[in-house]
Amino acid sequence: MAQTTVEARQQLVDTLAEATQEIGFALASLGAAYEQLDVNHADELEEQLFRPVQLAYGRARRMHADFAGRHGLTGVEFKTPSPGLPSTGAKGFIDNAVIAVGKADNELAELQDSMLPVEVGDPELRAGLADLRSLVGNVARQAREVVRTIGR
Repeated sequence: MAQTTVEARQQLVDTLAEATQEIGFALASLGAAYEQLDVNHADELEEQLFRPVQLAYGRARRMHADFAGRHGLTGVEFKTPSPGLPSTGAKGFIDNAVIAVGKADNELAELQDSMLPVEVGDPELRAGLADLRSLVGNVARQAREVVRTIGR
């Protein structure tokens, strides 16, 4: 059965919301990790991981709201999720962030591969998806570098 343009747009806004929520969880997890690190490691985490994820989260939220607004759809009100218990530890929080960003990146890749952004004729969304993926694409590698230096 063929999908209508309205259904395709709703699917896009829903999937974008899911990816945005994953990025939000990653950001909360990185914030929790930051609180457990010494100043030098916290600064490294902020520069290498927190800032790019924070930028991605802001852009994802804005992209979600803009797309929903352009097409008369109801968007999601994003709330800061709990990163979990402090006993997770800095490395555990960073691992959780990497997993969440990976999920978000997979969802964004599926959107790009689905051709839905092309079918609904939204060039701003297509550009935004590529931008988001570039922001989150290096998080796993950067996290390995940060975690490698923790505990030294």
